[in-house]
Amino acid sequence: MFIDYVEIEVTAGRGGDGCVSFRREKFIPKGGPDGGDGGHGGNVIAVANENLSTLLDYRYRSKYKADKGQPGSGALKTGKSGEDTILQVPVGTLIRDLDSGEMVADMDQPAKQVALARGGRGGKGNTHFKSSTNQAPRQATEGTPGEHRRLALELKLLADVGLVGLPNAGKSTILASFSAARPKIADYPFTTLVPNLGIVRLRELKSCVMADIPGLIEGAAQGKGLGHQFLKHIQRTRLLVYVVDINEENIPRTIETLRQELQAFDNSLPKRPSIVVITKIDTVSESDLKAVSEILPREYIYLSAVSRAGAERFINAIERNLDEQRA
Repeated sequence: MFIDYVEIEVTAGRGGDGCVSFRREKFIPKGGPDGGDGGHGGNVIAVANENLSTLLDYRYRSKYKADKGQPGSGALKTGKSGEDTILQVPVGTLIRDLDSGEMVADMDQPAKQVALARGGRGGKGNTHFKSSTNQAPRQATEGTPGEHRRLALELKLLADVGLVGLPNAGKSTILASFSAARPKIADYPFTTLVPNLGIVRLRELKSCVMADIPGLIEGAAQGKGLGHQFLKHIQRTRLLVYVVDINEENIPRTIETLRQELQAFDNSLPKRPSIVVITKIDTVSESDLKAVSEILPREYIYLSAVSRAGAERFINAIERNLDEQRA
């Protein structure tokens, strides 16, 4: 199950109370105060884990709490601090505060750590309150409460290349052909129900991450079909690949429909670097392919993920565009 949005509550640990104690040892009269401080409460920390790809774990448990600090004790002993609670989230997770609306963290790098809720401070023992005029203080402070927050976790996949197209345009076949990913492939619409990621090798020691987004239809940005649920996942892609079936009656119109849906969802998406790939060229005759290629612009790439015709040009175009962006 692919879950890309959840709401949770996190509570950091309360700090331990300070201690009121006096040193009492044989032959040491009036030993004075020796109450220790309370331990600090544990934090709630988010860690980006590149091995995770969904927020499914948080679907079934929504409240997380760190350990509280232990109280101080005599002989100037500080209480033990509470253990931190670690929340593992997929790379690409955005964390927002539901009450204030502020962005708490963008977990955009593997192993990145962010404190979501900080533990309370431990209270001070009575040794802190001694003075020349108060040599036997019976005063200590309580630990402070830990932070409590209501948070929204939203996953936006991090990929270099995003495949965009109508249902059954051949996006999943491309991903399966050029990577080790194994998305579901069938001859009916909306075979892909969730985004899929794959590592595509460009050349020796060089690769990129490719995302297959569920098929878009006209009106997807307004909620039609499945694509509108996952359009946010292409907001972080560096290169868009418009995938169009060569058997479409009006290929330019199909490309325009895809661009309009991206524009309606996020007006910056159509301005992103992109290439157009005409797929399934193995399903038409040589004469039909030649007729189509004479009508369409030369920068379009003709590809058969099955026979691998056009594969080299496809990979080179991706590498060239990504290199230009890095430069």
